[in-house]
Amino acid sequence: MRLNDRANDALREVRIETGFSHHAEGSCLIRMGGTEILCAASVEPKVPPFMRGQGRGWVTAEYGMLPRATHTRGDREAARGKQSGRTQEIQRLIGRSLRAVADRTAMGEMTVTLDCDVLNADGGTRCASITGAYVALSLAFRRLVANRVIATVPLLSQVAAVSCGLVGGTAVLDLDYAEDSGAEADANFVLTQTGIVEIQGTAEQAPFSEPQFLELLRLAKLGTARLFEAQRAALA
Repeated sequence: MRLNDRANDALREVRIETGFSHHAEGSCLIRMGGTEILCAASVEPKVPPFMRGQGRGWVTAEYGMLPRATHTRGDREAARGKQSGRTQEIQRLIGRSLRAVADRTAMGEMTVTLDCDVLNADGGTRCASITGAYVALSLAFRRLVANRVIATVPLLSQVAAVSCGLVGGTAVLDLDYAEDSGAEADANFVLTQTGIVEIQGTAEQAPFSEPQFLELLRLAKLGTARLFEAQRAALA
């Protein structure tokens, strides 16, 4: 039985509070169960050197965890003087996911940086970061439209992410930390309303079958459909 008698195809409670960061062009605090992440979008009227003169924008991301976001205190990466490989991998994933739905030509030459800071971690932090970052990015683009910097919101689709896994031989949606740490297999699905952006899947014990993978994908589609609804409600 899952925590709080949650069904195998049920998300944890999802709450998205917009405008959480007072100074960012767009921001939200996303809560998925015990995972809480502050997502903030910052706009700069320039692009990286490798993109200058192309007339296109850039969307990138940074990710970090507060020292007591987990059960035991973790060192600040700034104090260690370098980011971990996990941090670099996650923030690249967030950036790729948001670039997949941004019309960078319509943006013009500007950079939007999405800062995703984990306040409390209980599994699925990269997925919640992507889901919340979409809301923050949307709000930033809306502000640019209101200020007549750009003509329309340059987003092609929604994007959201959710984890699925095999726990006790059963496919389940939106793993918390306890489920993730004991899963036989787990996968992160980044989906739009019409397609797949990225899938990260790993067998922790024995290989899993194609039918099992397809069941995980089915659950991910159900989960992201509900996350799209939560995003729309937050942006309404």
